[in-house]
Amino acid sequence: MRVSLKDVAAHAGVSIKTVSNVVNNYQHVAPAMRERVQRSIDELGYRPNLTARHLRAGRTGIIALALPELGNPYFAELAAAVIDTAAQHDYTVLLDHTGGRREQELLVSQGFRARVIDGLILSPIELETEDLRDRAGNVPLVLLGERDYDLPYDHIAIDNVAAAREAVAHLVALGRREVAFIGARRGSNQPAQLRVRGWREELAAAGLPVDEGLVAATDGWGHADGAAAMTRLLDEGRRPDAVFAFNDPMAIGAMRVLHARGLRVPEDIAVVGFDDVVEGRFGAVSLTSVSPDKAAIGRLAVESVLARLGGAAPEPRRVWAGYRLVERESTVGRRAADGTPSG
Repeated sequence: MRVSLKDVAAHAGVSIKTVSNVVNNYQHVAPAMRERVQRSIDELGYRPNLTARHLRAGRTGIIALALPELGNPYFAELAAAVIDTAAQHDYTVLLDHTGGRREQELLVSQGFRARVIDGLILSPIELETEDLRDRAGNVPLVLLGERDYDLPYDHIAIDNVAAAREAVAHLVALGRREVAFIGARRGSNQPAQLRVRGWREELAAAGLPVDEGLVAATDGWGHADGAAAMTRLLDEGRRPDAVFAFNDPMAIGAMRVLHARGLRVPEDIAVVGFDDVVEGRFGAVSLTSVSPDKAAIGRLAVESVLARLGGAAPEPRRVWAGYRLVERESTVGRRAADGTPSG
């Protein structure tokens, strides 16, 4: 039998309003009274009807999270962070998989789920500014990722240029002079352009040549794409002494090819990835990687949606989450990495 507020009030010997104030975490409840009501809640096993609560506020209690690659470990970890934060605010997350396809991103962004969601968190790959400029509907939209849009929407991201520069600076400090970049998008400058820009800027700042022949474009960003790009560079006779990959799966794919070609990591070629996913920490050679604060990105995204719903949000803004470079065996070797935090 479902326990009601009335049952809890009778058990605790207080009014229904007092129980409601405790359930809704209102501040102006005496500690002794809060403890008394909470004891009755625990003993009776009362669970609030979150659906009814959201409906009374004219909401559904659902936030949509639209991601391009659910199979990518980074997006899986990011989704977990969003779901955890949403749950703390009594919200459910509806996952949408866009596949990074423009038509699917358009469908999601233009509100085809508007009647069932209170807000949308979107990580776009192919959408252009014009696609979002005339967006219909009043559902709050929060953007994630590297794409840069000059639009009145909150955008949660890390400083990709600065992060890429730190990755390249690390390689240069180790004495590497020919640093390749794997993962520029073939036929488009997006969405890798900020990381490519950081690669260019840091090489120039170090007084090293910016060799565009060491930029390997790909159609996707998976393990196979990284392996194909590394194979192509080597088959063209290019032998960089370091590789900076757009993400960890590409870096891992590249390292597999280097191993197959008899090249040692990091002795012959050092490798840096991006996103710090779990699999990169447990390979035969652990991967140095830029580690975005995924928990903060998820938290900031959810809080931005809720702030818009509550009418307490400032003007639309870009919010920077933190990141750090985690040094592991793929750049500093096994002995040096033994004293390095593993993430």
